[in-house]
Amino acid sequence: MSDTQLPSAIRTFIDATNDADSEAFAAAFTADARLNDWGREYHGRDGVRDWDRTDNIGVQSRFELLGLRPGDDPDTYVVTLRVSGNGYNGTGPMVFRLSDGLIADLRIG
Repeated sequence: MSDTQLPSAIRTFIDATNDADSEAFAAAFTADARLNDWGREYHGRDGVRDWDRTDNIGVQSRFELLGLRPGDDPDTYVVTLRVSGNGYNGTGPMVFRLSDGLIADLRIG
């Protein structure tokens, strides 16, 4: 893992998933957040909650942090996670863009 420190919103994203805490999970995102999961778009906290129900905590996902590096754009981070649970299982990068300490944009895949 790099020397880049894991931002608190991304730590909350991981910990809330592992703790099955849907409210803390949604609170890690901005009110107007965008989440793109392999081309499927979700908007705002309600969209994040929908994704969480169908593709994350709702399928008992667990995250293991494997890597972190700064992204190509300001306030972006590339986080490599190992995902397990009753949905997707595998390893891959997620690209986070933060705004005011919260997740404003998340791109998976």
